[in-house]
Order: sequence, then C-alpha cells, then structure tokens
Amino acid sequence: MAVPQEANARRRAIEVSVLVGAIVVFLAVSALVRWPASAPKKASFEGVGIFLAAGLTLIMYSFLYRDNPLFKIAENLYVGVALGYSAVMEWYQIIKMEVYDPFFAAPTSEAFWNAVGIRAVPVVLGVLLLMQLSRRHNWLARYPYALMIGWGAGVGIPITVHSFILEQLHPAIAPLTEKVDPLAVQLAVLSKGWLLGVALPVFGSVVILVGTVTVLFYFFFSVEHKGPAHIPSRIGILFLMVAFGASFGYTVMGRVSLLIGRAQFLLNKWLGIPL
Repeated sequence: MAVPQEANARRRAIEVSVLVGAIVVFLAVSALVRWPASAPKKASFEGVGIFLAAGLTLIMYSFLYRDNPLFKIAENLYVGVALGYSAVMEWYQIIKMEVYDPFFAAPTSEAFWNAVGIRAVPVVLGVLLLMQLSRRHNWLARYPYALMIGWGAGVGIPITVHSFILEQLHPAIAPLTEKVDPLAVQLAVLSKGWLLGVALPVFGSVVILVGTVTVLFYFFFSVEHKGPAHIPSRIGILFLMVAFGASFGYTVMGRVSLLIGRAQFLLNKWLGIPL
C-alpha cells in the first residue's frame, strides 16, 4: 500500500509544480503582451478584463488534461457569478417591475388598486412557492405547482402538436404539385429550369413522404419486421441515422464555433496577434 501512496504523492507534486509553472508563464506572457516597457505603467480596466478572461479560459481548458484545483475554482466562480447575475436580473426585470413598482411606487391610489386587482393572485402564488423552503408548510407550494403544471400542459400540448406533428405531417401529405413552379412546367425536360423548378421539388416531396412512412413503420411494433416488412423498417433506420447524424454534426459545429471564438480571443485580444 505504501508504493501507490508514494506514486500518488509524487504525481500530485508534479501536477502542482506544472500548475505553478503554467501560472508563472501566463503572468509573464500577459505582462509582456498587455503592458510592455514602453506602455504606461497604469493598467487599463480593459486590459485587466482581457487578462482575467484569458486566464479563466485557459483554466477551463485545463480540464482536458484532468480535474485540478484551478478548474474547480473557476467552475465555482462561474456558478457563483452566474447565480448572482441571474438574481440581479430577476430583481430588475421581474420583481421590481411587476411587484415593487406597482405596489410600493404607484403614482396614484388608482394605479395601486389596479395593481392589486391584476397582480394580487400572481404575487400570492409566488409567495406560496416559497413555502417549499419550510418543512412544516411546504404543502402550500403544491397549489401553485399544480396550477403551473396544468397551465403549462394546456398551453404547451397544442403548440407541440402543431409544431412537431402537424407541421411535419403537412409536407408528407401535401400534393406533389404544391411546390412545383408553374412556369418551369412549360420548359424543356431535363433543362436547368425544369430540374430546379419541377424535378427537385417533386424529388424532395417524395423523400419526405418515404422518410415519414418508413420511420413510422419502424416504430410500428404490431407487425414483425421480417419478410416484406424488413425493407421499409431498414429504410426507416437509415432515415433515423441520417437525422441523428445531422443533429450531432450541428451540435459539434456549434461547439467548434465556440472553440474558434475563444481561440481568436486568445490570439487577438490577449496575445495581440492580428488575424
């Protein structure tokens, strides 16, 4: 048991030394780049902000190696700043505008009583939500929760059905001629205008129809996917894989764009390298 403990202690010592060395190098590079000898000694607020942003960015990327104390500090700092910012925005954009100003800063008594008639019930429901913090009276929070869930389901279900079912079903059941350009029908077959105005829209509608039917058939488990039923189910799997691959690729592209943005920030804003 002594050998693993010695190895862990040696590895921790090496990691601490590497982290301290990385911090020293970062401070030295920042001092040389942001505040050279010819520049004024007084650091600008913008330079300090860039310095901190670059340091936190590099600390966050240090997790690619492994978890470390600097990453934990930056992680907790991010969560704390985000919560503090959210609390301030909640006060100025919601509580102050919808509760404090109408009740405690009403210009006239008529405006106050109008606020009471309009906002009394929402304020009471909001206070009941805070009863969740009490072990004795937390049952009072069930009423606003039930209202929120019921109202959310009543509003969300029609929107979801319309957006994700009806709107997706319309291209599959619409006539093939709906997207065809009437002027392109009169052009010569296999011409560029005919291909773009007639063949391509019809082909797209057929692909949507085949994809919708085969994917629905794949999830139709009342029929065993053997024999003739094997072909449409396999086609449905291909459509599903293409959709999942496109979704994953879009997600990766979004993450890569964030990485490119931070790399441009480090090279341009921090190191001053023109791009």
